[in-house]
Amino acid sequence: MKQKIRMGMVGGGIGAFIGAVHRMAAAIDGEIELVCGAFSSDPEKSKASGAQLGLPEDRCYGSFDEMIRREKRLRPEKRMHFVSIVTPNHVHFAPAKMALENGFHVICDKPLAFNLKEALTLEKIVEKTGQIFALTHNYTGYPMVKQARQMIRNGEFGAIRKVVVEYPQGWLSTHLEADGNKQAAWRTDPSKSGIAGAMGDIGTHAENLAEYITGLRISELCADISTLVPGRLLDDDGNVLLRFNNGARGILTASQICAGEENNLNIRVYGEKGGLEWRQMEPNSLIVRWLDKPMQVYRTGFGRLYPESLAHARIPAGHPEGYLEAFANIYRNFAHCVRARIEGREPDPMFTDFPSVQDGVRGMQFIEKVIASGKSSKKWISF
Repeated sequence: MKQKIRMGMVGGGIGAFIGAVHRMAAAIDGEIELVCGAFSSDPEKSKASGAQLGLPEDRCYGSFDEMIRREKRLRPEKRMHFVSIVTPNHVHFAPAKMALENGFHVICDKPLAFNLKEALTLEKIVEKTGQIFALTHNYTGYPMVKQARQMIRNGEFGAIRKVVVEYPQGWLSTHLEADGNKQAAWRTDPSKSGIAGAMGDIGTHAENLAEYITGLRISELCADISTLVPGRLLDDDGNVLLRFNNGARGILTASQICAGEENNLNIRVYGEKGGLEWRQMEPNSLIVRWLDKPMQVYRTGFGRLYPESLAHARIPAGHPEGYLEAFANIYRNFAHCVRARIEGREPDPMFTDFPSVQDGVRGMQFIEKVIASGKSSKKWISF
């Protein structure tokens, strides 16, 4: 009988938001089993969270270092294979470092770390240990995002000239952190979030999506960064001009004060022969526009799509696939690679596509450059 890949979790306890999303995504394909966890910095809350999830008492740990030490001593057929880190930004580095150095693979929520120094250290540790590392930039998991990427890779639009990526939210339009909202409190706290607010939280998603779909790299940027809600400690709105390594130009907008917006991440890419448009709130459609022929609409799982897109669709066309399924694609691909490592074989290249530690470093560089540009009178900064 095929064994499941065993997961330990750091964070995601009672009252947490993203931990539950990770657990649902990990479970969708039946490849992964949650076997242990250190779900809170409060040992009692951690153990209560584990019990609520149905875990045995001896696999509910009071801290991540206790979990990693004790799991390492278990028999190979029982111990966890990897650690999923779903904590606020300032608690990414320490458990990731310890897990990697003790022989465990890691999947981590974004951004990669609290600052660029930590991110670069993790990159070196991943290279040294050879452990598998994934970062949950979940929007890269959508089938039509993968279709867009392959169309550009195949040169269907010619040389890319223009990229416009936007991520407007409205949930922080008021001083919500002052009203006891847990998610707002840590995301706007420099001691937990780092030097950026909106740009770190959702701007990194926009940056990652732009580079993932186009295959290009941002080479320079010029940022206007604002904090528009009185009393807020970090940015809640930003606009960035981009220059890419092939000469293309771009615009990136990330804002959490666009009143009435939900999670309206969207991207438009234009080349010499045409362009494409994808919207996260209508994720099963990819709009394609041509210079010399009618507009087309590609749909998830339907028609002559690239294999990379079809491989990441689960259900018949016309049945919506969304956020959880895209998230699950990262977990599924990661588990496929972990299983291949256990079995001593090379993984199927179709399922090795997930954001890496290097993508995480790019995200942290983006944060630092954007904030530096926003504070500078010089404005244009090399990336």
